[in-house]
Formats: sequence, C-alpha cells, structure tokens
Amino acid sequence: MQPPTVLPRELRLLAATLVLLAIAVSGPFVPQMRDYHAFADQQLRWGLPHALDVLSNLPFVAVGLACLAAVQRGARHLSPAERVLATLTAAGLLLTAAGSAWYHLWPDDARLVADRGSMAVAFAGVLGLAACRVSSRAGLALGALMLVAAPLSVLAWASTGNLWPWTVAQGGGMLVLLALAATRREAALPVRWDAVVGLYGAAKLLEMADHLVWSVTGGLVSGHSLKHVVAAAALLPVVAALLRVAGGRQNARELPARAA
Repeated sequence: MQPPTVLPRELRLLAATLVLLAIAVSGPFVPQMRDYHAFADQQLRWGLPHALDVLSNLPFVAVGLACLAAVQRGARHLSPAERVLATLTAAGLLLTAAGSAWYHLWPDDARLVADRGSMAVAFAGVLGLAACRVSSRAGLALGALMLVAAPLSVLAWASTGNLWPWTVAQGGGMLVLLALAATRREAALPVRWDAVVGLYGAAKLLEMADHLVWSVTGGLVSGHSLKHVVAAAALLPVVAALLRVAGGRQNARELPARAA
C-alpha cells in the first residue's frame, strides 16, 4: 500500500504554519496595555455592570446555534472533515459568548484567560474549514494544531505577561485565512472568506475605537460592544455556505436518480 501523496499546496501551508510558529516563539516581548480592562462602557444598566459589553455577546449565541443547525441539516451531505470543523466553529462561538460575557461582567486578567481561550476554539474551527480548500486532511491538521497552539499562546501570556504569541495566533491566522481564500478547490465549502476577513477586520477597528465610538454616540454604545456584533456577523458566510452546499449536494445526488 503506497503512502498518501503530499500535495504541493499542503507543503506550502505547512511551511507557512511553521514560519508563524517560529515567529510566535521567537518574537519580542509585548506586554498588554496597562489600561486594557478600562472599557468605555462603565455603566450599570438593567442590573448589569458594563451591560452592553455583556449583552452584545448574544449574537455569538445566535450565530453558533445557526451553525449547529446548518451542520445538522446537511450532515449527510458534508464531508467528515467539514462536519467536525463546522461543529468546532459553532462550539467555539457558544464558548466565546459565555467566556466574553463572564469576562465583561468584571474585567480582569484571570477572566480574560477564559475569554481568549474560548475564542481560540472558534479560530481553530474557522481556520480548519478554510484549510479544507487545500484538502480535508490539511483542514483537520490545521484545526487540530490551532486548537492546541492558540490556547497555549493564551496560557503563555497568563504566565509570562508576553502577549506576542497570542498576537501572532490572531494576526497570523488572519493572514493564513487570506491566503487560503485565494486557493480554489471545487469540493470545498463556498465560503466568502474575504467577507469573513473583512468583517473581522472591521470588528478589530471597532475594538480599537472603543472610547471614540462611545464619545461619538453620546454614551449610547461603545466600540467594543459593536465589535462583538460585527465579529459574530463575520461567521454568517460560513453558516450560509453550509446551508448552500448541503442543498446543492443533495440536489446533485438527486439528479442522476431522477434521470434514471
């Protein structure tokens, strides 16, 4: 029995991943900003501290449940890798909602570990799904690697104070996602990965403009609250693709039967 052939694009993805891992472990020491937890929304509303920063995590729940429903609806028409990675993405979104809401109730470093750790699960699912454009085994391998490496980068920050590995996990992951968006494979999920990256980029800009948005809206809403909403919306193209492919593959399988 011959060993499986390694595709050139799999080797390129492996090389890019190894480069990012090397950058993550050998980069500079980057401390977290001292006032990181000083979010713009400090108001008590409806009995909740930082209410909108907490409640704005509900879209993560909605998109996560929609993703789970889409996987269940099209389970027979998705590949095993797609089912696993899409389920992981959905679970990551639900964990992100819980971790972020818990963190924003009383922001501190200890709770931030849970927040970032839950985000890492969603990152793993998303990157794995995107890597399925290379091959199913590449998707599973990258998803598994991210599921280990991203939480480790969070623990590294918690123990050393160095934010660099987590920064590489986020930023490097988006670069890999952009590169994978240009990779064509007919059997892969037709996700608009450019839309995913664009919306996530917009979410990060809103995060940086937290106090500015709060000031411009007269204290109505903060940039960080809007960041949660936009970041959740960034995964809607994944849900749409799951539904579209499930229906499309089902129709493609029914056509030969009808012709017969």
